[in-house]
Amino acid sequence: MEANLPTSYPVPRTCPLDPAPVFGSLRENRRLHRVRLDFDGSEVWLVTRHSDARAVLSDERFSSDFSREGFPARMTVQPPGPGTFIRMDPPEHSRLRRAVVDEFKRKRVEALRPAVQTIVDDLIDSMLKSGSPADLVQCIALPLPTLVICELLGVPYADRHFFQECTGVIGDHSATPARRQVVRDELRAYIDRLVGRKTEHPEDDLLSRVAVERDRDHLTHDEIVGIATLLMIAGFETIANQIGVGTLTLLRHPEQIRALRADPSLVPGVVEETLRHQTVIDYGLRRVAVQDVEIAGQTIRAGEGVVVVLASANRDEDAFPDPERLDPRREANEHLAFGHGLHQCVGQLLARLQLGVLWGTLFTRVPTLRTAVPLEEIPFRTDMFVHGVHALPVTW
Repeated sequence: MEANLPTSYPVPRTCPLDPAPVFGSLRENRRLHRVRLDFDGSEVWLVTRHSDARAVLSDERFSSDFSREGFPARMTVQPPGPGTFIRMDPPEHSRLRRAVVDEFKRKRVEALRPAVQTIVDDLIDSMLKSGSPADLVQCIALPLPTLVICELLGVPYADRHFFQECTGVIGDHSATPARRQVVRDELRAYIDRLVGRKTEHPEDDLLSRVAVERDRDHLTHDEIVGIATLLMIAGFETIANQIGVGTLTLLRHPEQIRALRADPSLVPGVVEETLRHQTVIDYGLRRVAVQDVEIAGQTIRAGEGVVVVLASANRDEDAFPDPERLDPRREANEHLAFGHGLHQCVGQLLARLQLGVLWGTLFTRVPTLRTAVPLEEIPFRTDMFVHGVHALPVTW
């Protein structure tokens, strides 16, 4: 067993819809395991068990600050920009997150349901009108989260095509890093102007409310721009990939789709189980110890980096009996797809809403939907940070 343990990270998948099998051995035999990161040769601890992942992610002795010495930053050398609270620790993280947390509470998110339903219906209409076969990624997975974030932020309808173009390039595997950076800069410049307009002429949307309340949270203009940019990019990429790989997985389990069509009350269970089974944050969540911490009997020293492998934790046999099985009726599904602790995804209810509305509608309106090519012909993302598919050819 020792000879088969990974010495570097990330660990390639052998099946595109399952984490690498070696994580099962690590969970059983080596709860914390030391590896070298393939991008810079630095050493980190891999955390693969569900209970250990929760322990690390809820312990404030592990920092999320990318600029700290020892942080496994993966090609990130700049300190966090203004407003980028996912890369910060308290008290700055708390102050910035507090500015938007009310916008993602259940009542506010549920108020967006009619708008999300309209967006989903329109996208399915367009896909059906274009005819079979179609690429579900281009038709639905990419535009849906973009348009929902536009609705949330209060982006004018006339500008939403610009947003779709920007997020399309950011998510385009073939686009050069230089091209993606140019588009990110254009997007941030647009949001900068939009925040200025919302400050002068507030409306009924997130950006306006944050701008109006900026003094309460001591926010600068640049911090509001940074928060909006973070919500736009982070909310887009993860949901777009979750839609792609999640839909593919459900299409490979037609019995679950039949059950969902027969009983729409299963939709929440389908969403939760698909999030667990197909965890798209494939690289993992990164932290660095700021003090010596003992996890699973192992001392992690101050300054040592940690990667919490969410995809492994969500297939942990001790937390999820028969974890390889996709079971929407699974009880006590305390998956970690949205993280855990202080940095648990602030937009998780909005993500669940989008996935639930989409899958509940798509499989009802297009009951004969199926993949148009074999699994081996579907182009999967292999950058090992956010898992997904570059394209999902479907027919009906």
